[in-house]
Amino acid sequence: MTTFDDREAAFERKFVLDEDQKFRATARRNRMLGNWAAEQLGKSGDEAVAYAKEVVASDIIEAGEHDVFRKVRADFDAAGVSVSDDEIRTAMRDFLDKAAAEVKAGR
Repeated sequence: MTTFDDREAAFERKFVLDEDQKFRATARRNRMLGNWAAEQLGKSGDEAVAYAKEVVASDIIEAGEHDVFRKVRADFDAAGVSVSDDEIRTAMRDFLDKAAAEVKAGR
């Protein structure tokens, strides 16, 4: 049974590592998205940093990325910024790919 127990423990460690990397990549993606959205909204400096933190914090409302999308969409609409849903979703995908690569590389 020792070999089985060792394999089970290895799978559990890998699962924990994968989940941690996914969490860190998602948070990094949200920060990148927040910085991009802040730029679209004409924010800079401390205001842009604060906005990016708001986007990161918006991800705790519900599982998945829908809450983050809704926040950015609502902020763009309120400010009269003309960015399509597809552009937001594409930015989210691109930033997630970049963030995942950075996390995997240990950056």
